[in-house]
Amino acid sequence: MSTNIEKKVVNIGDLQIGGDKKIIIAGPCSIESRDHIIDEAVELKKIGVDILRGGAFKPRTSPYDFQGLGFEAVNYLKEAKDKTGLIIATEVLSESDVDKMKDLIDIFQIGSRNMYNYALLKKVARTGKPIILKRGFSATLNEWEMAGKYIELEGNSNIIFCERGIRTFERETRNTLDLAGAYLLKKKTSYPVIVDPSHGTGRRDLIEPLVRASLAMGLDGIMVEVHKCPDNAKSDAKQTIDYETYKKISEYVGKFNENRA
Repeated sequence: MSTNIEKKVVNIGDLQIGGDKKIIIAGPCSIESRDHIIDEAVELKKIGVDILRGGAFKPRTSPYDFQGLGFEAVNYLKEAKDKTGLIIATEVLSESDVDKMKDLIDIFQIGSRNMYNYALLKKVARTGKPIILKRGFSATLNEWEMAGKYIELEGNSNIIFCERGIRTFERETRNTLDLAGAYLLKKKTSYPVIVDPSHGTGRRDLIEPLVRASLAMGLDGIMVEVHKCPDNAKSDAKQTIDYETYKKISEYVGKFNENRA
């Protein structure tokens, strides 16, 4: 394995992902209303966040679970950006939605279920926008890397790999967060690799220690789910943290960056 691959950095305005600073992506799993995402954007901006995330289209295992507000939520997210100046990211599920979303958001997210949707990867890649590519929950490292190649071969190198846990026999956690795999992929490709301990564990009590572990390993940032009242969140309540816990994480990341400066 080569160790001399040129380090790749994704630039979004003044923000560098994959540079010296570790970044934080945070926000609710699902955007529940206009007031919800705007209020959360304002609070997270106060506490400290680099990118605001919020789900508009939610592919849920059960069709009876909350599926998101669709394009209504995308517009609310854009309104939150206009109010706070935050960079925004959200997941796209369908090729037909890409062109309608590209002028509203800053970063496309490809979720775990769509990592193998190569037609969608190509379509999103051609927008030139940065792309968060989440690892499929049953994907090998090679399959994850090759999904990135579908984007790269369309001329888009603004790729941010996101380790979000893989499915194993373990039942104490929702998934098994593969930090070793994330580290190996970063060494192999030199693209930014971030970690999502929310989906990676399904347990809010594990998020803070895994944030620390991810940064200690040299990975490029973290993505966490945050809600004012986590137990009342319409999706992923058990893995969502409150503002107080998020503040501790944000302060830790800030001090980590200061110590490296």
